[in-house]
Amino acid sequence: MRSRTSGGVAETIKTLVYAIVIAVFIRTFFYEPFNIPSPSMVPTLLVGDYLFVSKFSYGYSRYSLPWGVPLISGRVFFHEPKRGDVTVFKLPCDFSRLDQRDAQFRHASCETSTDYIKRIIGLPGDRIQVKHSLLYINDVPVKREHSEDCDVPAGEGRGQAFQRYWETLPNGVRHCIVQHDESVNSSMNNTDVFVVGPGHYFMMGDNRDNSADSRDPTSGVGQVPAENLVGRAEFLFFSTNSYARWWEIWNWPFTIRYDRLLTAIH
Repeated sequence: MRSRTSGGVAETIKTLVYAIVIAVFIRTFFYEPFNIPSPSMVPTLLVGDYLFVSKFSYGYSRYSLPWGVPLISGRVFFHEPKRGDVTVFKLPCDFSRLDQRDAQFRHASCETSTDYIKRIIGLPGDRIQVKHSLLYINDVPVKREHSEDCDVPAGEGRGQAFQRYWETLPNGVRHCIVQHDESVNSSMNNTDVFVVGPGHYFMMGDNRDNSADSRDPTSGVGQVPAENLVGRAEFLFFSTNSYARWWEIWNWPFTIRYDRLLTAIH
């Protein structure tokens, strides 16, 4: 007769397997969690934010699957992204993983295992340019209003003075951007005209002077293919400033940004 102990262990293992399968299913087809490691999307997203990305927003590609298993060709159930969406995508070419001394090798090889998050600014066929820090879409300057209402938490600017603006895209999406001294990264603030190719998207960070994005051809971002889209950022479920060390349990409650919990991402 089987012992109760062995039966209990088997049930526990079965329960764990079911839980893992359900978690993988939800992560693959519905929502996947991500965290923010860099300030490129300040003030919309801060370092230490944790968010959920909807995997079904743009349909599915191989990058919807764990480890990018190539079981899907192109995209299936594709839904066109909207201008202004905050989007997670696989970096088309991760030059940091390649030999920096061999330019030919850099352009011949690409790694797509790195997740990036930016805002979709340009759609297929658009003409995108930045002139004197002002964004132009299809040769029309995007509406920009200087405002101190854009909230940038203390410590995010690292001692630099932000210029804060509300930017309104042609489809009415209104979001906050920040810039430092306009002489910083002048090549990013004065670009050539980029014509967005078919099936590609032009990405920019809301922290305009501290973002590796489609404006910089050496960043590896370039124009992002539709296949590389992972999903649309929907809402924050946790946020911490990480000021407490991991073992300072008594300080953990004071590092949580309570005002950001369960907030939608726009």
